[in-house]
Amino acid sequence: MNTIDSSDVKVIKKVLNGYVGFANLPKQWHRKSVRRGFNLNIMAIGESRLGKSTLINTLFNREIIPKHQIDEFDNDEDDETEYQNGNHDHQTADEGDVQVKIKSTSADIEEDGVKLKVSIITAPGFGESINNSDSWKPIVDEINQRFDSYLEAESRINRTNVIDNRIHAFLYFIEPTGHSLRSLDIAIMKQVHEKVNLIPIIAKSDTLTFEEIQDFKKRILLDIEYQGIKIFKPLNYEINETEDEETLLNTKEIISKFPFAVVGSTKEITLQDGSVVRGRKYPWGIIEVDNEQHNDFVKLRQLLIRNFLEELKDYTSKVLYENYRSEKLKKMGIEQDNSVFKEFDPLAKQEEEKQLHEAKLSKMEAEMKAVFQQKVSEKEKKLQRSEADLFARHKEMKDKLTKQIKLLEEKKQQLEKQKLLPQEPQSQPQQKSRKGFLR
Repeated sequence: MNTIDSSDVKVIKKVLNGYVGFANLPKQWHRKSVRRGFNLNIMAIGESRLGKSTLINTLFNREIIPKHQIDEFDNDEDDETEYQNGNHDHQTADEGDVQVKIKSTSADIEEDGVKLKVSIITAPGFGESINNSDSWKPIVDEINQRFDSYLEAESRINRTNVIDNRIHAFLYFIEPTGHSLRSLDIAIMKQVHEKVNLIPIIAKSDTLTFEEIQDFKKRILLDIEYQGIKIFKPLNYEINETEDEETLLNTKEIISKFPFAVVGSTKEITLQDGSVVRGRKYPWGIIEVDNEQHNDFVKLRQLLIRNFLEELKDYTSKVLYENYRSEKLKKMGIEQDNSVFKEFDPLAKQEEEKQLHEAKLSKMEAEMKAVFQQKVSEKEKKLQRSEADLFARHKEMKDKLTKQIKLLEEKKQQLEKQKLLPQEPQSQPQQKSRKGFLR
């Protein structure tokens, strides 16, 4: 018998860990997202002449809100002229109650082949009345109505064309008073902070010095913390394979700028060195919009669009909307049933049926015991009543017999007394004569 030498056998080694291809998933998602496009819904709220429409146009570097559509309460086109003429006072509306109206403007923009549909929602007339105690109601109603509309579309049989019109970012413009938040600011922020991603903004920060801005920010943050108001802040990512140290530092720097002190302007100004910048020109100098040393506009743009647009939408969908949806369904009397869509397991089902059957038997046994005890109790009560009746009849008959015996004893005594007395002789009775018609 021939033996095989193990040294002559060739061992073929195959590499099992080869290239699979799931590393291309981000590219697939990128192509799908580019084809589908993106959308962003921003609600910009604040009093008139705080530069809301100008800031929106500055953010997207184009005329999202045309000048002819700017409401008379939000006409902030030419702030530079006011400074040059020495007019620093904000114009107010006429005395009386001004109705708050909700106004929406949409625009489709494209950058490097990526399409973005932007919807800007404003509220002309907000804060312009003498009594502004309820001026926030139309704004809150609009937010709730958009949640309700999305919930209704999501509950339909056909959900292929569900349009997301929920508010992804709520920009609240604070008047640059340099003091603290007003009661109206606190009221509206407390009404919306659990429904939207609240981002406070100090409007027209060029009216304050650097020291005044820093003090104003501290006062605003203290008021927000004291009132328990939640504002949107990006997640503080840990340093890992996906988030490098530079991204982490940038996120921390964005958070440190809250609330953002911004300046908006779409006008281009040529500097002495020949460079062209967007900014505002005043007699005392030039404010550059895109200069981080002059204002926080760049950080605001990074938060809204460049770095955290998808996080704003995800937080709106997975946290804010889900909280609203759960609360809405509970008010309608709809509770969560964890047994619905439960994965079917024969053994688990058999065990569940066995437990139900045992529970049913235990219930029937308990009911039978209760019925038996009830019948025994009724029988005992009936026997007790019968025994009481017998005792009563026995006592009555005994009393009667006692009375009869007593009467008989008395008669016996009387008869014995009569026997002891002497008896008198009895006289012969005289015969009576007959009387007839003959004598």
